[in-house]
This record gives sequence, C-alpha cells and structure tokens, in this order.
Amino acid sequence: MMTKADLVDVIADSADLSKTKAEEAINLLLDSIKASVAKGNAVQLIGFGSFSLGSRAARMGRNPKTGEAIKIAASKTIKFSAGKTFKDIVNRR
Repeated sequence: MMTKADLVDVIADSADLSKTKAEEAINLLLDSIKASVAKGNAVQLIGFGSFSLGSRAARMGRNPKTGEAIKIAASKTIKFSAGKTFKDIVNRR
C-alpha cells in the first residue's frame, strides 16, 4: 500500500522538489478536487479518471445487533470512474 507520505517522497524525488513543496502540491490538488466535487462539479483528469457527486436515496435498513428496522437518511456520495489509460495500465494492455 502506498501512503500519502510515500507519494510525497516519490513526487519530491521525481520532480526534484523538497518534500515540503511536494506535500503542498499534493494537498492543493486534493483540496481542489474536494472543493469542486462538493459544489457539484465533476473533475476529469484525462488518462486517470473522473470524480463526481452522486446520491443515495433514503432507505430502510436493519440494526445488525438487534435486527430492528431503521430508516437510513438520504446522503451524498463521491463517485470515481477510472479513465481508459488507467484501466489499461492496471490490466496490462
């Protein structure tokens, strides 16, 4: 598993940046994606994938401990769809 710290190291080394600058760049990227999707805008990174906002309808569920029926409120969710290039790399095409 690659952690954020590992990603910072890779970017710092590859781009000849300090770890601080690499972490700032990653944080800016992630914050920008989060802010855009939270506003309802999709973010498309060609060759990587798309982030978008989805929704879950309210539904009935069960408390696993008691078996009691409970109402689960509607909520927003985040969708990620991998791009073709990313899928091809994963599938080694």
